[in-house]
Amino acid sequence: MNTNQAQTLIAMVFVLGTLVLLVLPSVLGLVRERRIDRQIREAQEIREGEPAQKSSSRSTVPSTATWYAEGRRSKKLVNS
Repeated sequence: MNTNQAQTLIAMVFVLGTLVLLVLPSVLGLVRERRIDRQIREAQEIREGEPAQKSSSRSTVPSTATWYAEGRRSKKLVNS
């Protein structure tokens, strides 16, 4: 193996290594996304047999901003 062949081999290994380093995060992300999609699909299949969850029957309390705005509206009606 002469010098030119050794340099070519080193350059090819370097280029392939760089390519692997650039592509590896994308491949790992795709594998992770497929795993998550599979888990979601399995959870949906399990959930299809269960009844839908009902919302809470207790009444909701208005926020402070709503309470403050209603108070200001009533004062405006009294003043005018």
